[in-house]
Amino acid sequence: MPRTPSTRLPHDAKAGPTKPEIRAVTVSKLGLTPEDHFVEVGSCTGAVTIEAARRAGRVTALERKPDRLAVTEKNLAANAPVDADVDLVEAEAPDGLPDDADALFLGGSRNFEAVLDHAVETGVSRVVMNVSRLEVAGRAVEAFRDRGILGEVVQFQASHGYELAGATSFDSDNPVYLIAGGVESGTGDEASDRAGTTAAASESDAPGAGGDA
Repeated sequence: MPRTPSTRLPHDAKAGPTKPEIRAVTVSKLGLTPEDHFVEVGSCTGAVTIEAARRAGRVTALERKPDRLAVTEKNLAANAPVDADVDLVEAEAPDGLPDDADALFLGGSRNFEAVLDHAVETGVSRVVMNVSRLEVAGRAVEAFRDRGILGEVVQFQASHGYELAGATSFDSDNPVYLIAGGVESGTGDEASDRAGTTAAASESDAPGAGGDA
């Protein structure tokens, strides 16, 4: 089996890429195949975009900030060739989301409830969201659960060794919460009904226009 090449990220998006260990777990949970259409919300440096483009047949990467989308494009070019057809879209999700995704990754928490509603309505079978803040993780877990798409919640943390007084000590990265699930085969209508009910309740309770999730 050919070894997957390492991902080069020579261009900086000022927000930092998803760390390699986190990417490895994320891509594993997505279970991408050459038949899949993968969608990423918040491409930033393009680190996950590139990993997905080596596995999926089609990739759609959304990024609301044009400067970050340009960084995604440059880093993607630095890792060419990739196997997938890649479409980079400047949009703030749920705007710009396709209706035929097989797998979806949310790299940020902005508007995530609306993105999850779209995933339910279009029957996305694999959805993964990474969160670094505890409070947002709690809201995300409830949002997955309310829509009937919660599969698992994983909290993990990588530590990197360094030399200290002739021995090895470790620096730990911040913990990451991974929420994974998706619309199971044959349950799309039921999940969509739940999403519609949740969205209607949110609109009736909301005092005004929403902002960041």
